[in-house]
Amino acid sequence: MAQEIRSVISRSRDTILADALGVAALMVMLIVGLSLPGLI
Repeated sequence: MAQEIRSVISRSRDTILADALGVAALMVMLIVGLSLPGLI
């Protein structure tokens, strides 16, 4: 099972990196969007 997980991660390393960057961008947009009403 652990070997399977390692092989899946090693095969899809680029996709995982792109997904992590996408999640980080969404979190930044969420925080900025929630703080905008306090600035106006």
